[in-house]
Amino acid sequence: MAAAAAAAVGGPQPPQPEVPAQGPALDKAATAAHLKAALSRPDNRAGAEELQALLERVLNAERPLAGAAGGEEAAGGGGPGEAEEDALEWCKCLLAGGGGYDEFCAAVRAYDPAALCGLVWTANFVAYRCRTCGISPCMSLCAECFHQGDHTGHDFNMFRSQAGGACDCGDSNVMRESGFCRRHQIKSSSNIPCVPKDLLMMSEFVLPRFIFCLIQYLREGYNEPAADVPSEKDLNKVLQLLEPQISFLEDLTKMGGAMRAVLTQVLTNQQNYKDLTAGLGENACAKKSHEKYLIALKSSGLTYPEDKLVYGMQEPSAGTSALAAQGFAGATGTLGQIDSSDEEDQEGSQGLGKRKRVKLSSGTKDQSIMDVLKHKSFLEELLFWTIKYEFPQKMVTFLLNMLPDQEYKVAFTKTFVQHYAFIMKTLKKSHESDTMSNRIVHISVQLFSNEELARQVTEECQLLDIMVTVLLYMMESCLIKSELQDEENSLHVVVNCGEALLKNNTYWPLVSDFINILSHQSVAKRFLEDHGLLVTWMNFVSFFQGMNLNKRELNEHVEFESQTYYAAFAAELEACAQPMWGLLSHCKVRETQEYTRNVVRYCLEALQDWFDAINFVDEPAPNQVTFHLPLHRYYAMFLSKAVKCQELDLDSLLPDQEMLMKLMIHPLQIQASLAEIHSNMWVRNGLQIKGQAMTYVQSHFCNSMIDPDIYLLQVCASRLDPDYFISSVFERFKVVDLLTMASQHHNLVLDVEHERSMLEGALTFLVILLSLRLHLGMSDDEILRAEMVAQLCMNDRTHSSLLDLIPENPNPKSGIIPGSYSFESVLSAVADFKAPVFEPGGSMQQGMYTPKAEVWDQEFDPVMVILRTVYRRDVQSAMDRYTAFLKQSGKFPGNPWPPYKKRASLHPSYKGLMRLLHCKTLHIVLFTLLYKILMDHQNLSEHVLCMVLYLIELGLENSAEDDLEEEVSMGGPERCHDSWFPGSNLVSNMRHFINYVRVRVPETAPELKRDSLASTSSDGLGSLQNSGTAQVFSLVAERRKKFQEIINRSNSEANQVVRPKIPSKWSAPGSSPQLTTAILEIKESILSLLIKLHHKLSGKQNSYYPPWLDDIEVLIQPEIPKYNHGDGITAVERILLKAAMQSRMNKRIIEEICRKVTPPVPPKKITAAEKKTLDKEERRQKARERQQKLLAEFASRQKSFMETAMDVDSPENDIPMEITTAEPQVSEAVYDCVICGQSGPSSEDRPTGLVVLLQASSVLGQCRDNVEPKKLPITEEEQIYPWDTCAAVHDVRLSLLQRYFKDSSCLLAVSIGWEGGVYVQTCGHTLHIDCHKSYMESLRNDQVLQGFSVDKGEFTCPLCRQFANSVLPCYPGSNVENNLWQRPCNKSTQDLIKEVEELQGRPGAFPVSISSETNLSKEMESVMKDIKNTTQKKYRDYSKTPGSPDNDFLFMYSVARTNLELELIHRGGSLCSGGASTAGKRSCLNQLFHVLALHMRLYTIDSEYNPWKKLTQLVEDMNSQMGNEDHQPEVPILYHDVTSLLLIQILMMPQPLRKEHFSCIVKVLFTLLYTQALAALSVKGTEEDRSAWKHVGALKKNTCDAEKSYEVLLSFVISELSKGKFYYEEGAQECAMVTPIAWSPESMERYIQDFCLPFLRISSLLQHHLFGEDLPSCQEEEEFSVLASCLGLLPTFYQTDHPFISASCLDWPVAAFDIVTQWCFEITSFTERHAEQGKALLIQESRWKLPHLLQLPENYNTIFQYYHRKTCSVCTKVPKDPAVCLVCGTFVCLKGLCCKQQSYCECVLHSQNCGAGTGIFLLINASVIIIIRGHRFCLWGSVYLDAHGEEDRDLRRGKPLYICEERYRVLEQQWVSHTFDHINKRWGPHYNGL
Repeated sequence: MAAAAAAAVGGPQPPQPEVPAQGPALDKAATAAHLKAALSRPDNRAGAEELQALLERVLNAERPLAGAAGGEEAAGGGGPGEAEEDALEWCKCLLAGGGGYDEFCAAVRAYDPAALCGLVWTANFVAYRCRTCGISPCMSLCAECFHQGDHTGHDFNMFRSQAGGACDCGDSNVMRESGFCRRHQIKSSSNIPCVPKDLLMMSEFVLPRFIFCLIQYLREGYNEPAADVPSEKDLNKVLQLLEPQISFLEDLTKMGGAMRAVLTQVLTNQQNYKDLTAGLGENACAKKSHEKYLIALKSSGLTYPEDKLVYGMQEPSAGTSALAAQGFAGATGTLGQIDSSDEEDQEGSQGLGKRKRVKLSSGTKDQSIMDVLKHKSFLEELLFWTIKYEFPQKMVTFLLNMLPDQEYKVAFTKTFVQHYAFIMKTLKKSHESDTMSNRIVHISVQLFSNEELARQVTEECQLLDIMVTVLLYMMESCLIKSELQDEENSLHVVVNCGEALLKNNTYWPLVSDFINILSHQSVAKRFLEDHGLLVTWMNFVSFFQGMNLNKRELNEHVEFESQTYYAAFAAELEACAQPMWGLLSHCKVRETQEYTRNVVRYCLEALQDWFDAINFVDEPAPNQVTFHLPLHRYYAMFLSKAVKCQELDLDSLLPDQEMLMKLMIHPLQIQASLAEIHSNMWVRNGLQIKGQAMTYVQSHFCNSMIDPDIYLLQVCASRLDPDYFISSVFERFKVVDLLTMASQHHNLVLDVEHERSMLEGALTFLVILLSLRLHLGMSDDEILRAEMVAQLCMNDRTHSSLLDLIPENPNPKSGIIPGSYSFESVLSAVADFKAPVFEPGGSMQQGMYTPKAEVWDQEFDPVMVILRTVYRRDVQSAMDRYTAFLKQSGKFPGNPWPPYKKRASLHPSYKGLMRLLHCKTLHIVLFTLLYKILMDHQNLSEHVLCMVLYLIELGLENSAEDDLEEEVSMGGPERCHDSWFPGSNLVSNMRHFINYVRVRVPETAPELKRDSLASTSSDGLGSLQNSGTAQVFSLVAERRKKFQEIINRSNSEANQVVRPKIPSKWSAPGSSPQLTTAILEIKESILSLLIKLHHKLSGKQNSYYPPWLDDIEVLIQPEIPKYNHGDGITAVERILLKAAMQSRMNKRIIEEICRKVTPPVPPKKITAAEKKTLDKEERRQKARERQQKLLAEFASRQKSFMETAMDVDSPENDIPMEITTAEPQVSEAVYDCVICGQSGPSSEDRPTGLVVLLQASSVLGQCRDNVEPKKLPITEEEQIYPWDTCAAVHDVRLSLLQRYFKDSSCLLAVSIGWEGGVYVQTCGHTLHIDCHKSYMESLRNDQVLQGFSVDKGEFTCPLCRQFANSVLPCYPGSNVENNLWQRPCNKSTQDLIKEVEELQGRPGAFPVSISSETNLSKEMESVMKDIKNTTQKKYRDYSKTPGSPDNDFLFMYSVARTNLELELIHRGGSLCSGGASTAGKRSCLNQLFHVLALHMRLYTIDSEYNPWKKLTQLVEDMNSQMGNEDHQPEVPILYHDVTSLLLIQILMMPQPLRKEHFSCIVKVLFTLLYTQALAALSVKGTEEDRSAWKHVGALKKNTCDAEKSYEVLLSFVISELSKGKFYYEEGAQECAMVTPIAWSPESMERYIQDFCLPFLRISSLLQHHLFGEDLPSCQEEEEFSVLASCLGLLPTFYQTDHPFISASCLDWPVAAFDIVTQWCFEITSFTERHAEQGKALLIQESRWKLPHLLQLPENYNTIFQYYHRKTCSVCTKVPKDPAVCLVCGTFVCLKGLCCKQQSYCECVLHSQNCGAGTGIFLLINASVIIIIRGHRFCLWGSVYLDAHGEEDRDLRRGKPLYICEERYRVLEQQWVSHTFDHINKRWGPHYNGL
């Protein structure tokens, strides 16, 4: 078919074919059907031509972009757009062949063999990666496939795609089939029917034209940008115009396999391409477009081979327009210039002198790789334009969508490789290189992750050659001359890290692809076998060798700290190390030996070239260091692999001695520089040099940097002469001059203050060098274990930080994947998991791993810790933790030294390393240092001693060689240090006594002041020689001369050229005139020095006693636990014991030394010196202990304080605050001001106030009546409706009342404040109000940034720093009054009722007269203002008439209600626990009541409206009460909220209130409450229940106790209410709905008690606060009776033996039946008209459950999957930062501008509406909770933790998260107790932007 189509398309074009004349108006569908029929005929030539012409017309219609000359701007007008639309419509019709397009799509989809998913996504898409199922590390799955597959127990994570990607489900090259999802498991090709021929026939004709049309548009639209600045505007314009076309193609790809096959045919068919694009023939448009294409090619610096037009420029063929000719000329002209300027750029401008351009291995090939492109198919040209247009997202998606088609995949991969060089060229020039990099990798990762494909293109398209060439090409553009070593003559070039290419990581896509293909074994093998490629690659690596050179600043501090080191480290890691790890992963077995040999060979050659290029002989240039030696590291790593895995002989891979000496210089230089940097010798180079030193050892870099360096040094040390190596080390570290026995010396190269740390550095380096076994024989698991122990010893770690800190092999396919089996098993072996905990301060811990005790005991390895610490403090931290462990386990009480750890055995190849421990140079150094320490010379530290002993011990452990052999080998001619030690074995040298030493000392030295031989050894300090020999390190000079000779011989150069290189300090003694010679008497051996050291350290004479004299066994036992841990004394004992074990001679000598009792030094001298150091130590120790003690004391104070201040539920250990309530001995309450510190009462003129925080709260409104907490909705069905919340119910009630009753009376019948109520809390501290004002002033002037806003009156309590925003004045008054008021009174109830009424009627009956403005009254007014302003107006104004006084009245008593209700909730909703809770002690209710009462009394209630009258008096004429019909009646008393009435009555009384009046009010109100309960009960019952109850009650009505019998009262209420239409309205339907309850006397009693309990609780709390009485505690079932008796409702003579009945508490003020009749009448008259509402108002739901946040699902993924794609209900977009409110479940856009209203973003707005300013939101994309409180916000943390107890903020790790119930409870507790402000510390302003 395709062939037929091609034939139809091509061929000479006949003159215009007969097109039906109707023209464009023609019905498209009919034409399509007609054409389809024509084409289906066997001879379809005519049909084909007809279609051809139609397409020509339709698709060429108005060439929209050719409107303006040269296509500079798109043609204006509506024309083009319509033409486009029309063309697309035509295409759709033609494809469908006359049918409907949608049906056509469905039909094609039916033939889709869905074996692969292939879903393509762009950046920020959420996808999954499962390491268990992945074959390639880049494998990824879309969420749908992931959830449909089974990955339980796998190692997977969710991630946000950086660059975009595609789903690999169904592709067995990339992942294991077990992980496929249900859809893609079936290999469905067999059962999919064959595609019918005619279905896609039209597509095969239409699509080539369509794609050609698209390409023409792309050609037209592209203008070669002038001066190399692509005008992105123009490109984007073109792309926007083409959007519909590309989308159309994208839709086609989504139709499935059948359509993709057609598209593949079209895109790859070369014939089609040739016929359509050749640009021949008559069509001018086509010609012009072809010319534009050629110009584009040319200007890209690409040639189009075999194209006559290009080369035949002189005679333009007749067809070529002038435009083209001048275009070419222009292009070639500019091109020529561009080229030459490029050359200059590379040659001249950087001053490179005569640098030869690096010749690439493949001579002719390289030009062609970089410069030649020939397009043979649509696919190739499409990709070309995709690159030209810098990878538009739509095009990328289209090209990737096609990938499930296998044939296409291969063709596309080849095309991509063909364009590879061009892609990178474009990338280098691009301005948007980041976006472009991502898009490139988006494509390449799909192609190169597939091993089969990668192998194929490697073989057929030279992929490796192309990549390496392109990499070289890229880096060549930014080379500069290296300044390392010999600046003038250096021929070496390095990359310049300051260039954009490196700084911006532009090379990243390339390197990433390279690493990706090297991870495939077949490809890596090709690479390792191809010598040419290896040479080129080493050449490439050498560009990085020695980059970013640091030169030490000696005078000034650098002006500008360059940050290029980031680029340098990144480049070495990504461009050198990662490919190296990739290659290494394929050199694991013997069969691959050849590869290693190749790499090592070319690596050495490159190194040799490098040494020649930088002109290196034998001394590194001083004061410069580079951390980048990739060639050394390649060499080292391949050596290590060869020995470890491939069983190669190390020596066969090593170069000669001279090369080894050169190889060791630079890595050693780095180690010395590290010590210099840590000694602050590089401080003038700024902070960045420290940054480099840290990065070099940091976990992501260490195994590609410091580890190979140390390994290489170990290899060199094992093969070079040990004396040479040791002396080189001390010389590099610049401490040679320090190693003298004289007490004074001149150091020519080092300042005195740096000597100590450099010496420590040198010794530490030697210890690391000799003890590290990472590459010398440890297995992978042992290495992992050692790394893990080191990290855990520094600090407890979370699982993720451990994963991050353990250097894993950076190559993803290495097999040791973090989180792999071995990681987890090692972790569980060495560490214990500490579950996440909370401290009461609110700081939340993550789950941590901490080392097991046996790890501290046996595996703690200080050497590994030192090697791996980035910060020096971590070493100290590890030691502190070790010390703590020893103290805790009782192993060692003092300050221990780092323990000595036995090492794993060396691999035989490296045995030579141990010769370092047995060389005289080292022994001389050790002897000298021991002597100097013993003599207290300057600049020596405990650390030095520790390392010296460590080295001695290492030597004793590794002294395998026979003594005899040693003696023999030393018998040669070289006897120059026999004077020092006879042999080179440490065991025998330890006992060798040294008598006299000649030293060179400055003339001022103390040694010269006295006659050296007459004195005892205490005067004879000394250095390293016996009389008659040269100074010790002249020995090194000898050594060097010898090596020099070796070098000279091999270099065949004259000696004298090199000799002067030896620096003067090595020259013969006597060259520096200011030194003179002295001879010291020493008479010590290493053993004797050690024993004396023991005395010195223990501070006692003869403290050492050989243990074997008591117990000979110790010499045979291998390990003695008592010596494992301890300080220096233990170390010395351990060493002496080991020395004795190794040789009998040593044992004898030790005993002899111990027998000589003579003190080693005159006692007074040593004690003085000792005393000095000991005193110093002791003083330090004492100071430290003092400090610890102080800190501990401070901490405990703070803790106890925090507990009282923070924890709402800890009644014990509480410091009583200063508000004393009932203490008779004090006449007035005394307050302490925490600002001025004075104590005194609060007075009118100088009032004292409580520090309070006022906040609006809607917590009460969130109570619901069901116990089950609401769940967060996680499907569309589950939605939360707030109609059952307390706030909603109260709102409905109030608006119902307001509909039928008088407004002012409604506002007294309820409380508000369920939402937006004001909660007042205090820390309990008091201050003078005037002090507070000045304190606020000072805060205002304080420029420091505070977390609170002083302008809003916010401050922190000066004493406890608790957040506050107001001061509540304390009412002056004595406490004794309280007691006087509490005398039991004998007045009758009637009298009290009268008194109450009179007191209420007296306005302003207040000790303080309001008229006189005192300070106190002013303050009370201002605090009242504060209280009002705390909440929003909508939560204060409920009146119909705005600003009515009733509103204020309602608001004020509701504040009291809110605070009482909240306290009740904090006590758990009941008062069973009793006691004065902490809240009680720190409660400010008493003061608050005074303030409220003062203001309430400004409003008087007209006496006839006072509810008190209705409660206590009978009205004569009931009808007059109802008033006229027309104006609204008052609220019937039975509809009143009794608790509100209580507060109104009490606040209307003069303060302080008398107890008897309080009790009286409660008694009266209880009668009303009880009646309400009965009425509600009567409504609850059915008709039958009611008649039964009525009957029972009527019988008992005349008994004596009738007024206290609930049966009688109930029957009476029923009969009274029946007079109205109260019960009749109930239709049958209602009865059917409510299942009738079987009422028993018990259940009725229970109902009544539950109805009354809330009132009793509030009254009891109020009584507790006003009169200071404690609340009794009780069982839940007796709460009612206990509270009743506490309130004085229960008569005292009440008997407790028979069951308690609530009615017995009744104490009617007037005849019960009369007053009840009166109350019921009000209702019946109302229900005559509104029966339904009347009933609804009577049943009040009083049993609210405690408020809870929404219940969250166990697994976070359920929330994430539902919400992260959910659209916002306001703006209908998917929010960028979705969040959900945890109080009510509302979904909001965080920071979304789309939902902003009046400058408030949605979260802030919601926090005001839902929580009156407090919002708790879960951020869906981050899994964290954010709290909004007023104008501030804070990140609270996460309540979802992973399996290791860690948060995953921002879902970076993407591990499954599970709810942590404890954390969620803490969050809820803080919400309910309003303590967010106090517990969370990090608040910031949100400026309404959340």
